[in-house]
Amino acid sequence: MAEQIHLAEKYSSKVAERFKMKSLATGFTNRDYDWDGVKTIKIYSIPTVPLYDYNRNGKVYQVGSNDTYPPSGNDGVSRYGQLNDLQDSIQTATITQDKSFTFIIDKGDKMDSMNVRDAGKALRREIDEVIVPTQDKYTFSVIESAAVANSMTGSGSLSKENVYAAFLAGQTALDNKLVPAGGRVAAVNASTLALLKQDDSFVKASEIGQKMLINGQVGELDGIKIVKVPDSYLPAGCAFIITHPSVTVKAEKLADYKIHTNPPFISGNLVEGRIYYDAFVLDAKKDGVYAHLGTASL
Repeated sequence: MAEQIHLAEKYSSKVAERFKMKSLATGFTNRDYDWDGVKTIKIYSIPTVPLYDYNRNGKVYQVGSNDTYPPSGNDGVSRYGQLNDLQDSIQTATITQDKSFTFIIDKGDKMDSMNVRDAGKALRREIDEVIVPTQDKYTFSVIESAAVANSMTGSGSLSKENVYAAFLAGQTALDNKLVPAGGRVAAVNASTLALLKQDDSFVKASEIGQKMLINGQVGELDGIKIVKVPDSYLPAGCAFIITHPSVTVKAEKLADYKIHTNPPFISGNLVEGRIYYDAFVLDAKKDGVYAHLGTASL
């Protein structure tokens, strides 16, 4: 059934606002790369080379010698080891999310509704209740997908008896990939957090007070900042993700919002908005994402 326009008779002039949340994904990303003037950038990553045993008596290649060039193994050309060109890899990052919205506030409807249809407030409401959650959900889905693709996942139903162990398993997986311990952050859905709160190892929000630096942070566990998110913000079946903000790049190329007053063919306000954005997990740091796939059983 289509939504109706309710004209005021004896209704209050105060609008009953719905609940809203600030962005919860901000602390999970960085903006280290710039898409100015382009929709695609190339991100280079440089690998390392292996270590050799230094060969004090190894042959050194000289121009004009009869030695075969290039030699094989660790004997020849350099006493430091086999000479190889340092390679590189390229990740292509193309912005794909181009979303928009529009609505009309007719001047007559606004006047007959005790002027509660304010264009500026309506636009703010659209950003808070639609735009911000959409971007957050997309960012978390990109991070979780990278963990799945890289086999950095745990699985199994969670309970108050095993949720802490599952969390530590994620920590261990990141430790073994040499991910920096400092700065790690976890997005934990509300159902899973309810289990964590029943564990004595969980540091509750009242104990960290003014140290909360990330929006939505409710505590710390094993040195990781815990951010509570609605169950719907994480992909279906994902209980929590642990990552480092250096892993995921946020690209927000355009956030354009306009309010037109009495444009052609309309008596009133025409509101339009467009957001052009994306999020990318860096190939060179994809080991820095862990996700647990399993539901929480209270």
